[in-house]
Amino acid sequence: MQIRAVAAETSASAVACINGYGGISVRRSVALTVSLLFSICSGAFAQSPDSSSQAALLPPSTAQASNSQISKYDVPAFSRFSVGTGLSPLGIGLQVSTDVNSHLNIRGIGNTFGYSTNFTTSGIPVSANLTLRSGGVLADVYPFHAGFRLSGGLLFINQNGASATANIPGGNNFTLDNQTYYSSNANPLNGTGRLALNSTKPGGLVTIGWGNHVKRSGHITIPFEIGAAFVGSPKVSLALSGTACVDPAQTICTDIASPTNPIAQQFQSNLSLQIAKWNSDLNVLEAYPVLSIGIAYSWQTRAY
Repeated sequence: MQIRAVAAETSASAVACINGYGGISVRRSVALTVSLLFSICSGAFAQSPDSSSQAALLPPSTAQASNSQISKYDVPAFSRFSVGTGLSPLGIGLQVSTDVNSHLNIRGIGNTFGYSTNFTTSGIPVSANLTLRSGGVLADVYPFHAGFRLSGGLLFINQNGASATANIPGGNNFTLDNQTYYSSNANPLNGTGRLALNSTKPGGLVTIGWGNHVKRSGHITIPFEIGAAFVGSPKVSLALSGTACVDPAQTICTDIASPTNPIAQQFQSNLSLQIAKWNSDLNVLEAYPVLSIGIAYSWQTRAY
């Protein structure tokens, strides 16, 4: 509109100028020609929008198209979840995971397993029950966005251990701290024992692995990891009762609970030393090995 106004004003000026210097017919012809040229130019400018005008006229959906494309790594927190299962020395595991950002997941774990067996140690027949119960939380860090991860966390629930019963038939011999004893025919030895793999509470857990439990695309992952659970020094306890003898003929025997009998005192001393040896041998399990493989299914819970 401004351009047309200027054109009109310029045309009027041109007409006035020509009226002052020439004939009426010539002046009118020239004035009309100039006016026509300015009108054409002003119309051309008015009908040719610039690039900014074209952008402003685009539909909103087109203008926002580029902003709607978000990287598969740049997603909101807690937008995906997963559940999975696997096998490890901690037992049969159930795991639940969610994403915090493109480099960090939070994973809850739970493990359980039970097993019964019979064996003989130091000449003592034992019936044992292994019980694995643990649960905790891990932070999974993915430094390269890919499947490689570093994980660390705590085992808030740790009931890993074994219980045992021992019944030594009369006449059977066994060894405690290199000293041989014989179970009495009249009052055979028997007892209970316990192995605890949870002296550190809560325990720590550190692993490295491959496979993102919470996939950015798709659903199925087969995660693998290796590491250790720091559960503290194993603790063995053993309580025996009955009568023990120091000779096969069972002529020198005593109730091992007697506080004053020298044979009973020696027996309890040998038993304590044997338990200490067992604890020392089991110290390698202070860092309980973890080697696991499993499968996880993830899904999207929030739009992005």
